[in-house]
Amino acid sequence: MAAQFADKVVVITGGGGGIGKAAAQRFLEEGARVVLSGTRAEVLAAAQAELDPTGERTLLVPGPVRGREDGQRLAAAAIERFGGIDVLVNSTGIFRVTPFEEQTDEHLDEALGSILYPTYWVSQAAAQAMRERGGGAIVSVGSMWAMDAIATTPTSAYSAAQAGRHMLTKNLALELAGENIRVNTVALAFVETPAYERFLSREEALEVLDAVDGFHPLGRRGQPSDVIEAIAFLAGDKSGWITGTTLPVDGGVLAGRSPALQPEAAAA
Repeated sequence: MAAQFADKVVVITGGGGGIGKAAAQRFLEEGARVVLSGTRAEVLAAAQAELDPTGERTLLVPGPVRGREDGQRLAAAAIERFGGIDVLVNSTGIFRVTPFEEQTDEHLDEALGSILYPTYWVSQAAAQAMRERGGGAIVSVGSMWAMDAIATTPTSAYSAAQAGRHMLTKNLALELAGENIRVNTVALAFVETPAYERFLSREEALEVLDAVDGFHPLGRRGQPSDVIEAIAFLAGDKSGWITGTTLPVDGGVLAGRSPALQPEAAAA
């Protein structure tokens, strides 16, 4: 059986670590050529060294995406190297727990700059490239925090930016349907990735993640491997009649949260 993504070109923003890196591995295993975008060149280089040491099937495009020109630059690099774009995975984001009244300009800029701006501008550039290929798929990594407020994790800036990502899914799905470009989102709960180590030590991050296992009805936090199955499905032909959806990949959290399952209760 032929690999599902053989000869496809996949662009992954936030592709150097966590879910983005795991997705890159899956797409490479399925025959794709992969463009990894991210703000930290050294993280992208480490991911490439692990996933594709020869660099024959991967391209690194480091640098932030804050505006239209940045998105166009990324798409142009993918087209120049591999000839086009078939799939885009928007996997950027910085999760930071900060009470609303303590949020600063920097907090909001960080949330918008790491989540909403890259999604908006790279999706625009990728859609233009996908049109030349007769269609494609955009999959964004969203969040349950965009759909439900959680008192023990105040994340107003992050949640607002992720809500924008979710709403883009619906808008772009309608606008791009005529071009055979599908747009969907996965909404995550707690997933064990290095993202938590950007503001906690590794030991502190693991302690927090251990404490929230019981927050999920299925009894454990997620792993990147749980998420990439959903991403691969939404990016592939088997979901060819699905667009404009948000799929919770959250261990059952959004099915009905209970105060008894809040993180502080799980840690007790």
